Formats: sequence, C-alpha cells, structure tokens
Amino acid sequence: MQLKRREVGPDGKKVKPVGFIRTGIRIVQKETPLGLYKGLGAVIAGITPKMAIRFSTYEYLKEKLTPVDKPISTLNTFVAGVGAGLTEAVLIVNPTEVVKIRLQAQAHSLVDPVTGPKYRNAAHCVYTVIREEGIGAMYRGVVLTAARQASNQGVNFTVYSGLKAKLQELQPEYQMLPSWQTSIIGLISGALGPLSNAPLDTIKTRMQREGGHSTESGLARFTRIAKQLIQQEGTAALYRGITPRIMRVAPGQAVTFTIYEMARGQLNKIPIFNQTPA
Repeated sequence: MQLKRREVGPDGKKVKPVGFIRTGIRIVQKETPLGLYKGLGAVIAGITPKMAIRFSTYEYLKEKLTPVDKPISTLNTFVAGVGAGLTEAVLIVNPTEVVKIRLQAQAHSLVDPVTGPKYRNAAHCVYTVIREEGIGAMYRGVVLTAARQASNQGVNFTVYSGLKAKLQELQPEYQMLPSWQTSIIGLISGALGPLSNAPLDTIKTRMQREGGHSTESGLARFTRIAKQLIQQEGTAALYRGITPRIMRVAPGQAVTFTIYEMARGQLNKIPIFNQTPA
C-alpha cells in the first residue's frame, strides 16, 4: 500500500517539495555562494586517506582472492570492493561525514546574525560534538555508512574492472588504456554505486544530522527515521538528492580511476614497486 504523501512545515501548512537546483539558489541567496562550500574542510581532510585506504585495501584483498595462474573472478572482485568499502567507512568516511553534515545543516551567521553558526569550522565541529555528545557521536550511522560504502565499492570496482577487461580485450594494442577511456568507464561505474543504495544514504544522513545525546539503539533510530520519512514525505523521499549525489560521485570516480591508473603505471616502472612475490 502506498502511503499518502504529507509534506508539512512547522506551521502545519503544506510545503512544496524543493529540488536541488532551487535548494542551491536559496542557499546562495541566504548565505552567499560560500554557503555551497560548507563542510569542505571535512571533505578535503578525509579524501586523501580515504582513497589511500580504499585502493590499498582493494589491491591487498584482490591479491589474496586471485587464484594462482588464473584471473580473479567477478565475485571475488566484488568481495574485494566490499572489503575496501567497509574499511574506509569505519576508519575515515563516517567521522568525516558526521562533521560535514553538521556543518552543512547548521544555520549560517547571515541567516541568524545574533547567535551565529554553532560550529566555526571542521576542527571546532569535531571538538564540540565530542565534548557535548561523546566520541560515539562521531560514529552515529556507521552501520549504514559501512553498508553504503561496501555496496558502492563492490559495484564500483566490479563494473570498472569488467568494462576495463572488455576494452583491453577489444584493443590488444594498448598496454594501458587511454585516459579518456578510463574516465568514461569510471564515470559509468561511479554512477551505478549511488543508485544501488540511495535509501540507505538518505536515512544515514538524517541520522547523522540529529544532535544531542540519545538512548535509542541504532536499529531503533533507523526504524524511527525511516518510518517518519515515508509517512511524512512518501517513498520517493528515499531517493531525494540522488541527482546531485550522482553528479558528485560519478565525475569524482572518473577522475580517481584515471589518476589511479596513471600513478599505477608510473609506479610499476620502479623495481621496488614491481616485484613478483616468491
């Protein structure tokens, strides 16, 4: 049974759904263009170690799962990607996303010039959240983050590896695929990941946006937020924000895989990085 959509504001009046373009315009109008860069510090601080952990974990698991003298199977490629996603989620992604979401959700000083924003920057946000809510708040929603990253990277690496193998089969003259080709298949694989887990990401974001101490278990919080979301906004709300997410993730994966292949090609020319295990 489809639940009736009820979108109401604090005053009880019906609120018209706002798309990501209109949301962006409102942010610029109320907070200046700088409002579009809220949480950037947390993103930058987390992106380098995240990518290092992602690819090193993937390559390690891929090596362990590859049979002797045989190519790795599609299933094992997916498993290696899942392992990489789980590792990066716990070590890097969840804490940085809590900070990013808190920074993005808070009121800007131009909107509320009396009190100003609660968090001045990423470092101040980490300090304030831990002081007021405990270290556990940095891992709020970690199960959902891990599930999202695991499915993301499982799909991401599997699709990318499959497309790469097919292109290499069709173009045996290339020892390494041209950068424009790795960019295209990275774009495709990067777009499929968010589509596979959008509802998880939506609920996770709302969990991490909530402040204050809570006695709820993670499952109880998840169930409450999911139920409220569907009842008040309809099942379509589970996919709200999927367009800007794909617009962010897909090009990022295109750039990431292209740079990764280029760096890997250069490192393979250095003997110490190209030794075959005995």
